[in-house]
Amino acid sequence: MSATEATAKRQDDTQAQTPEGVDPRKDEAQRIRFVLCLAVGFFVTLFLCLYARTLLQDPDNWWQVKVGLDLLASRTIPTVDTYSHTFAGQPWIAKEWLAQVILGAGYSIFGWSGVAFITVTAVAAAMFLLAWSLSASLKPTIAIAVTLAITIAVGPVYNARPLIFSFPIIVLWTALLFQAARETRSPPFWALSLILLWANLHATFTFGFVIAAFAGLDCLSRVWFRQPKLIAKWVLFGLLCVLVAMINPYGFKAILATFTVASGNEAVSFIDEWMPFNARSDVGAEVALLIVVAAILISGLRVRWTYAAFFVFTLHLFLSYSRFQYLWLLLVPVVLAVDVAVQFPVLSRQKWLMEPRERLEKALSAYAGRISAVLVACWVATAVVFISYSTVAPAAKNFVSGALAYARQQGLTGNVFNAYDFGGSLIFHGIKTYIDGRTDQLFLGGFTQATIDMGTSAGKPILEAQLERYDIRWALLTVKDNRIPFFQELPGWRQVYDDEFSVIYVKKD
Repeated sequence: MSATEATAKRQDDTQAQTPEGVDPRKDEAQRIRFVLCLAVGFFVTLFLCLYARTLLQDPDNWWQVKVGLDLLASRTIPTVDTYSHTFAGQPWIAKEWLAQVILGAGYSIFGWSGVAFITVTAVAAAMFLLAWSLSASLKPTIAIAVTLAITIAVGPVYNARPLIFSFPIIVLWTALLFQAARETRSPPFWALSLILLWANLHATFTFGFVIAAFAGLDCLSRVWFRQPKLIAKWVLFGLLCVLVAMINPYGFKAILATFTVASGNEAVSFIDEWMPFNARSDVGAEVALLIVVAAILISGLRVRWTYAAFFVFTLHLFLSYSRFQYLWLLLVPVVLAVDVAVQFPVLSRQKWLMEPRERLEKALSAYAGRISAVLVACWVATAVVFISYSTVAPAAKNFVSGALAYARQQGLTGNVFNAYDFGGSLIFHGIKTYIDGRTDQLFLGGFTQATIDMGTSAGKPILEAQLERYDIRWALLTVKDNRIPFFQELPGWRQVYDDEFSVIYVKKD
């Protein structure tokens, strides 16, 4: 008897001794898979804790936390702007209120370390779910390797902002719906709870509608109209997605607000994260894109036209907006994993199931409960140590602590003219801004365009007009601001402060 036959006989004997319908290999594989995916989440946590400072580099970190703190303090949902002096009283909604409350609560209890660790946890949860989804069809080691590669590739997007809370949801949402379509069954209606949560966390919840549409189209392409009841359930699910998403403090206004940016408002073209993909500056993303495309071409992978359409749609977003590169990186592997496993069995979970377990795998299976408990305990210990001893804080270049301290000491009052990147810090410290990062809803109607034009050679008259219109009394600018020469020429204005990051000009009557 050959070794293969002997292994098969042992497996058959084992199955014969187990209850009907129970496959011990699958049960063992599930335990191994869970432990490995849990380990991915833990190691992602450790990795991000080492680079936690990078999570607080965005100027918007300040105002996102401040809005959350104000929501917790007032227990009221804002409907007008109260943070700027230029658009005060104009309609503005905190459409990502729940994420802001979470960030605000993290800050109020644990400071910036709490904000950073909440962000770390959201990413770790997303990568656990990604590894779990991929390992459902791919060999666990392959799934983990892909997940870790994606963890690194998506790195530039990791930030303490509401977007990060959408990561676990979008991975789970995509996996559930495409699996249902693949198995030609109705979508899991309980998943509507995900869109409800998503709609209160981040504005990208409207992508959930698009993903559901692609999954529904895939199901339709498999059954066409032979199963009208099934198609009707998918249509009903799509309608309910929209209705459930309106269960938020602002109702349909939250949906409309997302289209303000999607339609390309005037501020979008001036913000880095909304810029198109640039291969010269974004080398990491280019490498990831080229590797995936080359792998598909070389391997000869064949995919359904619906999957190809989803691939092209997410690739379009990848190339159009830098901030949406994560959609392609996270979701395309989830959608294509099954086809990869079917066409390349050596990479499949099914092939791995038939192989004899190695010593390490046997240990992982035998002690899965204990190992999982240890990983969870290590994660909790990491959280305690990080929050207790970490000194992470927002980037000093956006904090401008010296300039704000000077402004307080000198009693600078009146309306401020501030650089865009200082807006978040000003909001956090209770100073009404000229402009800040809330350009999805405010600073429109030619305002942002005028602010940008001030930095051009013909910008001095525009600057003077805005200073007069908004009764500006002092200015807080970056040291490399193109408008500084104009302030030096303006009558009645003089520089009173400068440091490594900022300068202050004051108007003297």
